[in-house]
Amino acid sequence: MSDDHLVIAGMGAGYGDVSVLHDISFAVPRGKIVAVVGVNGAGKTTLLSAVAGLIVPTRGTVTLDGADITRTAAHRRTGLGLAMVPEGGRLFPFMSVRENLELGAYAPASRSGLVERMSEVMDMFPILRDRQDQLAGRLSGGERQMCAVARALMSRPQLLLLDEPSVGLSPLMTEKVLATVTDLAAREGLSVIIVEQRVTEVLAMADIGHILDHGRIVRSGLAADLRKDRQVQETYMGL
Repeated sequence: MSDDHLVIAGMGAGYGDVSVLHDISFAVPRGKIVAVVGVNGAGKTTLLSAVAGLIVPTRGTVTLDGADITRTAAHRRTGLGLAMVPEGGRLFPFMSVRENLELGAYAPASRSGLVERMSEVMDMFPILRDRQDQLAGRLSGGERQMCAVARALMSRPQLLLLDEPSVGLSPLMTEKVLATVTDLAAREGLSVIIVEQRVTEVLAMADIGHILDHGRIVRSGLAADLRKDRQVQETYMGL
C-alpha cells in the first residue's frame, strides 16, 4: 500500500465560468497533517470542496488509496473513509448535541456501531457528554467546533478535512481546538487536511504545509521549515 493516502494531480476547479484553482498537485501521506494556508479568497475552501466531492474539478484527478474519486459523489466518499468539517461547523442548532452526533453516522456501515462509537467520541470530548441533551445552538463557539469535529468522527473516517476551524474563535480557543485535532490525528491514526488563514498557528501543528495564493500553490515544504522562512513570515504571518 502506498504511503500516500490522497493524491491530487493537476487539479483545477471553480464555479460556473469562474476558475478558482489552477494546477493543484500535492499528496497527503498516510497519518500526517497537511496544512493549506493562505489569505481569504485564496481558494482554500474550493480546494476542500473538490476533495470532498461538493464540486467536481474541471481538470485533474483526486485519488484516494489508489482509487480515482474525482467524480465520486460526496455521500459515497464518506463510505470510503473521508469526512469534512465545514467552516463554522454547520450544526443543526435546534437539535441536541447527541442528535447532531448521530447524524455523523448516517452511512449504513457507521450505523451498525453507533452506540459504541458515540461512547468513544464522548470519551474524546468529555464536554459533549455533559452537554449531550443541550441544544447545539446554545453551545459556545469552541464547543460548537468540538461538536462538529466529533460529528465527523462518528463515521470513523481515515481522512479528515477541516475548513477554517478557527473562524469565530479566540486565539486561546483556537489553540485548544488545533491541539485537540493534533491529539486525535495521533490517537485515531487520521490523515488530515486543514485549511486556515491563521498561518502561524496551523503551521505549528502540521507536518507538511502548502501556501495557496490566488488559486495556485506558491510554496510547499515541511511545516516547520515554512514557519521559519523569512519570506513566509513577512508575507503571510505579519512578522
